[in-house]
Amino acid sequence: MFTGIIEEIGTVREVHRVESGVRMRIDAHVVLDDVHLGDSIAVNGVCLTATELALDSVTVDAVPETLERSNLGGLVVGDVVNLERPMRVDGRLDGHIVQGHVDGVGRVVRAGPTDNGGVVVEVRPAAPLLRYIVEKGSITIDGVSLTVASLTGDTFSVALIPHTLEVTNLGKLGPDAEVNLEVDVIAKYVERLMEAHQR
Repeated sequence: MFTGIIEEIGTVREVHRVESGVRMRIDAHVVLDDVHLGDSIAVNGVCLTATELALDSVTVDAVPETLERSNLGGLVVGDVVNLERPMRVDGRLDGHIVQGHVDGVGRVVRAGPTDNGGVVVEVRPAAPLLRYIVEKGSITIDGVSLTVASLTGDTFSVALIPHTLEVTNLGKLGPDAEVNLEVDVIAKYVERLMEAHQR
């Protein structure tokens, strides 16, 4: 489980197509502390397994299903990614409950500045995800825990404060950018329970 509070921005150093999908080596420092082979690391919100560790990098593999549900298949050398280690049981849940199981990809419609130095980003999610997105509810974009500021038809907006722009890769978002979306898991459980109740 993750919180959506990004610990560092990593840089993709190698991308290799392999039989099982894609293997990536990512430069990192903070998230390597107390990480062992086989541990989980969220890359742009996708829970992946550390398959190789070096002093300044981690290697992860993404299987075809992960590539189909996320934007990881489009990463190239030099791209920056959001990184987070799993939450410790004795830690604070500063963001919200994030599983690292991306529900789908959204597309940025527009990104514009705010008066306080932030940015408002409007995203069009895959249509099946809209029912889980509510105003003032939680949403994860590329692994970042955010609050839905507004809903308009088939899009939603989030407001990014200057700090978020500084410590994540979301400041680089522009129109047509693809982003990983994970909706609030509680909404999915509620829907499932309601379906069972209505039978």
